[in-house]
Formats: sequence, structure tokens, C-alpha cells
Amino acid sequence: MIRKTFFLFAFLLTLVVSCSYLHTGSKTSKPEHVAIDLDSIRVRGKLIAVTNVNSTNYFIYKGEPMGFTYDLLKSFSDHLGLDLEIITENQLKDAFKDLNSGKADLLAIGLTVNSSRKQEVSFTEPIEETRQVLVQRKPNNWRSLTADNINRMLLRNQLDLAGKTVYVQEGSSHVGRMRTLSEEIGDSINIVEVPYDAEKLIRNVAGGEIDYTVCDENVAKVISTYYHNIDVSTPVSFPQNIAWAVRKDYSGKLLKELDEWITSYRKTKAYAFLYAKYFRNSGMSRMVKSDYYSLNTGKLSRYDDIIKKYSASINWDWRLLASLVCQESHFNPGIKSWAGAYGLMQIMPVTAKEFGIDVKASPENNIRAGIKYIQYLYSIFDSRIPDESERLHFVLAAYNSGPGHVLDAMKLAEKNGMDPHKWYGNVAVWMLKKSDPKYYNDPVVKSGYFKGTETVAFVTDIIDRYEHYKNLLPGDGLNSFEYLASADQAGK
Repeated sequence: MIRKTFFLFAFLLTLVVSCSYLHTGSKTSKPEHVAIDLDSIRVRGKLIAVTNVNSTNYFIYKGEPMGFTYDLLKSFSDHLGLDLEIITENQLKDAFKDLNSGKADLLAIGLTVNSSRKQEVSFTEPIEETRQVLVQRKPNNWRSLTADNINRMLLRNQLDLAGKTVYVQEGSSHVGRMRTLSEEIGDSINIVEVPYDAEKLIRNVAGGEIDYTVCDENVAKVISTYYHNIDVSTPVSFPQNIAWAVRKDYSGKLLKELDEWITSYRKTKAYAFLYAKYFRNSGMSRMVKSDYYSLNTGKLSRYDDIIKKYSASINWDWRLLASLVCQESHFNPGIKSWAGAYGLMQIMPVTAKEFGIDVKASPENNIRAGIKYIQYLYSIFDSRIPDESERLHFVLAAYNSGPGHVLDAMKLAEKNGMDPHKWYGNVAVWMLKKSDPKYYNDPVVKSGYFKGTETVAFVTDIIDRYEHYKNLLPGDGLNSFEYLASADQAGK
């Protein structure tokens, strides 16, 4: 998405410092530059949310980030006009720590609202409602049995949990519910807390490693479509609200904005479609079983090995190059643009011919030509942009627009008192102005008119997608661009 706002770095730094909260020695101390409420989040220009990685909340499929929580967060951040940064954490205690330490503004995990948690955080309006269910394994010969016979062999009465061992996620509301249920039935339930999320625990039930776990029904029903030998039909709680959370003492305006947005959004067709997409969609099973459902396979496309091979030659993390390929072609090797650019990296055949490469001969040839072109662009910007992280933005912009238009924007930035060596808030601003005759007719401009919105979005989309890839995919040992998140954000 196109960055909603551009900030001069000095102005941003001044405002963030002035809005930050720091009180050394107090129990309520916050790290320096923590955004304490919506006003300072707006100044910072991005919303930071912590969420968990699983097949309903946040994952990658065929190269693109997806998930019920992810899509909700994107809608909310777009509503605010802010960028979105996601921190991933599947351990609940660490997710709460990320929120309350100020590392994140919002805890976007489906949390059961209960009185003990209300002492620690402030809950939003409910995102949804569900109940907790027992997850158990059907008998081995269940396919040959009638429904009545299966029911007789499974636990259908909560009293039957007496003496059973139930594994639950450490720190989850399921722990408390099982303890309460043990009191209610007047007998002991052996409750084992483990550092695994519900999805992994259900997988363990399906695989026969454990016999019972507890999960929220909406999630359990989705996962049961992947593992046909599990049963999720025995409730162990009454309906409960599921919500997000903000810091209790520092997020009044953010909470008010969230509550108003959630209340309104839940009444829309967009929310109904989103809920159906992730919780009532039989196609989710096929997606999860795909080779390109990255949580299971770590793969983005059939061309990952080639991308890894050639990314090393330009000292790029393979996930960064993959993000570029996804942006250009969505991993379709036969795609051709209206202008004649071809293949995975959308290289013009005439450009590739200058490197002695036939881009139509094979997907590998196409990637090899793209790498040659990137190396050529680096030869232009290596001496002009001293900072490596900034240089990447210029190379990506030039990959989309051609180097001439980027060089023009640099000259316009310098002429008008901005930093020609910084992309966000500086050269990107003048890239956008190259469609205005007042600026493309300026004597310093050599390449004429250009509609820069696509190029600015191109750079942003590649870097944003790369951040998602870093969240959800294993790297390859190259750390050259691990600093991009902080460098990118500081420059906006």
C-alpha cells in the first residue's frame, strides 16, 4: 500500500520524543519512544500489533500474507490512515509482555474476556463470540461406524472428564476453564499446561500423541477440516466474548477508536465476508494442504531454490528477492505486461539481450537477467547513495521506473531543500510530483513526465511484504537486510 504520510525525519524525531513516556525507577516506566496513545501513534506513522501465527490469524499463501486477524488489522490501520507493523508471538505470556512493555500498541490475539485478564489489560469490544470445546480423537475405525456408535465411544458429558488428562496452552483461558470445570464436576481433571498453541495441540491429538485438548470452537471447527479424525462437538464452556487488548493505563484514545471501529465494522458485509472466508470456508483445507501454505512447508513458490541461488550474488536475503518476484509476476513465469516485460521478474527482452540472456528460454534465465539488471542499477546508485539500506529503496524504485526518473527526483529533492539521499519523505515526494508540469518541465529534469504513484507503491509493497516474509518464513543465513524494518521506519 502507498504510505499514508511522509514525515521529515527531524520533525518525526522531535515529535516522537516529545510524546514519549519515560519515568526511570517507576513500576510504570516505559521504554523511550513508546507511543502512549493514539496521538503519538499517529505521529509515529504506524500501528504496531502483536499477533500469533496460525492458519486462521496470520500466515502466507502463494506469497501473500493472509489471515482473519491480519485482514482485520489491515482494515483498522487503513481506517486510521497508518502503516501496520506486525510482531509475531505464539506464547501468550510473551505477547502480553510485548504489549505492556510498550513494544506493541495492540494485542491482536483472540483473547477470551475474563475478570483476571481485565486486571492486566483493557479489552476492546468483542471481535467475535465463541465457546470452548473438547478436542478428542475419533476411534480408529470411525469411518465404518454410525454416528451413534461414534458418540457412545467419545466423551459427550463433561462429568466424564473426571480422571482424564487434558493438555492446554500455558497461560490460556482454557487453563482456568478446566480448573473451574474440575470444581464443578467435583472430581479431578489432570490439567497439563504446555507452551504450544491450540493448533499444535489439535495436531497432537490427531496424531495420537495426546488424547484431549481444549480450544475455542470457531478455531477448532476450522482445524477439524484439516484433520478428519478429530471431534470438536463437546462444549466445555458457555459462550464467551473474544476480543483484542490495549495497555490498561496508556491507551484511552486508541481503545475508544478501536471500540467505535469494531462496533461499526462488525455490522458490515465486509466483516461477514471476512468471517466466512476464514471460519466457514471449505477451501481453507485445500489451502493448508498446499505446497505453498508457508507455515507447513516454508515455501513460497516452485522457484524458491532458484531465487535462493541468485539472491546470494547480490547479497540479498532470498525473502527480499522473492518479494520482488511476487510483486512483479506473482510467481507466474509466463506472464507478459502490456509493455512487453516478460516472466518472473518482468524483464524487457531487449534489456536482457544486452546481458546476453534470453528471458523467455527458462524461469532461471529470467531471474538471472533480473539479477543482472539489479547489479546494473547498483552500479548507478552505489556512489550516489552512501547508506546501504537507503540505497535499496532507490534500486527498487529504479527497477520499476528506470533510473532516469529516480535521478530526476533526486535532483528535484536537492533543489527544493530535501535530502536527495533519503527515499521516504524526501525523494519519494518528488517522484510523486513528476506528473506535475511545474516539476517535470524543471530544467534539472532530464527524463520528463512520469506518474510516480506506482513506483512509490512498488517500493513500499516490496518492503512491506518482505517484513511479512521475515515474520513467517525461515531465512537463509544472510543478515544483510535484517535491519530494514528499523531503517525503513526511521526514514518515513
